[in-house]
Amino acid sequence: MGKPEDRTRKIGAMIKIPFVKMVGAGNDFIVIEAQPKLDYTKLAKEACARQTGIGADGVLIFEKSKTSDYRMRIINADGSEAEMCGNGARCMAAYIVANDKPTKVLFGMETLAGEVLGEAQGELARVRLSNPKDYMAGLNITVAGRKMTVDHIDTGVPHTIVFVDGLQEVDVNTLGRLIRNHPRFAPRGTNVNFVEVASPAGGKSSNSMVAVRTYERGVEGETLACGTGAVAAAIVSYLHTHPKVKEQKGAVMKVSTTGKEILEITFDLHEGNKIDNVWLKGTAKVIARGEYYYHG
Repeated sequence: MGKPEDRTRKIGAMIKIPFVKMVGAGNDFIVIEAQPKLDYTKLAKEACARQTGIGADGVLIFEKSKTSDYRMRIINADGSEAEMCGNGARCMAAYIVANDKPTKVLFGMETLAGEVLGEAQGELARVRLSNPKDYMAGLNITVAGRKMTVDHIDTGVPHTIVFVDGLQEVDVNTLGRLIRNHPRFAPRGTNVNFVEVASPAGGKSSNSMVAVRTYERGVEGETLACGTGAVAAAIVSYLHTHPKVKEQKGAVMKVSTTGKEILEITFDLHEGNKIDNVWLKGTAKVIARGEYYYHG
């Protein structure tokens, strides 16, 4: 950190902020090094704007950590701070390997959801997320006068899973917004994942796949992918399609995203639907470098 080309430069009322733009499975992020005097909320709202800024789903801030090897902060496009972002963590892992040259192959990243582990080689990155919690199956809610049964799980951030037939016909933005703001999930709100089982398989077969479309809290619209959402969809889908499996090491599910990338999720299942050792694998690519002219 802190290389000369990375330091913020202030010219008059304008600040030049070096950035790297990265994309993971269709989620795009602006990666910057920590700038303590910046208003990250205001910066994210302006920089993430598609027409008047750089354009992104969020800003990732690379910081030093007192408790881990590194710290990652995630500021959504609406200026809110997210606890965790799976695809963002993969992008940050790739950024760290390319720019900080860590001595560890597997290193820790502090987040608001706890420490995640990351590793990267080229444009392929893998992260181990914090253990999922608060799994609730078969929740009955009413949305716009329609009764629905959904599942809910926290994979670092809250996710609601809605199984559907005809995924491409779903009005993700309208229905997703209603569920995201449903009183059942107040006050935090929820991300909403519409899931269609593509190819169920038995055991830990890597042929098990689901397709997912996500309404993302903080972006407040459909995104091309969501890492923690892919993990949520994979775990809940596995539990639905493998009801007799109580213990499984290295369970594998693949998730097809709207961005056309297939993410691979692996995890261990224990008695009582306890899940740990969750890994998310996929690409993390640099697509641009430059300076953002921020007027503060």
